[in-house]
Amino acid sequence: MNARTRIFEMTVEGRQIEEVVSSIFHTLLFHRTFGKFHYKQEGSYSIGTLGMEDVDCDFVDFTYIQVASDELVRDVKREVVAFRDSLRNSDDSNSGQISLEFFHKRRARWLLPAECIPWEVWSIKLDVVTLGNEHERQICREKVGELLSEKIQFLTEAMNRPEYVPKMPNQSELDLVFDTSYSDIQPYLFRIWHKTTGPSNSSVSTTMRKFIKDTLAL
Repeated sequence: MNARTRIFEMTVEGRQIEEVVSSIFHTLLFHRTFGKFHYKQEGSYSIGTLGMEDVDCDFVDFTYIQVASDELVRDVKREVVAFRDSLRNSDDSNSGQISLEFFHKRRARWLLPAECIPWEVWSIKLDVVTLGNEHERQICREKVGELLSEKIQFLTEAMNRPEYVPKMPNQSELDLVFDTSYSDIQPYLFRIWHKTTGPSNSSVSTTMRKFIKDTLAL
């Protein structure tokens, strides 16, 4: 089975990188996380409650929801900050992509190693621009907020469709499908990785610059 893959492309300021990625990834994880499973016997279990909290962005006109788990927030922040820093601190890179992959495991069998099999991958490709003044930054702040609203609505609708997710496992196979290392929640197994590239000629970046120029001309 091939993993479902989707890519979002956006143009942002350097200070917006962390909030843009976090808002999308935390929305995805909110839809792919459960409360802790409590087994009474094999095949019989209850699921704990899942808390949520609103997060107001500082550099984008946007508010998103994340799972109320300090451990999850910490882990996501570590990866997103590493991506942000790699983009902002590189002299020859102003474009990059970060991905959130959900996978399940297949145990090692005779002559076959253990496998991690992705079933859903969401990627965000960012072009980072430098704006000249506060007026341009305010326009960018509003425009990025509008784009985020559209993308969050799209992914929410996509994740609510009756598409493939791993079936609920037996207790003995729980860690093949879910990350059981968290004390308060149980997300599907996931990992985050990123890469950066050199200067981009992306039409997305060109569109953002044109939008700001046209707005200033009004």
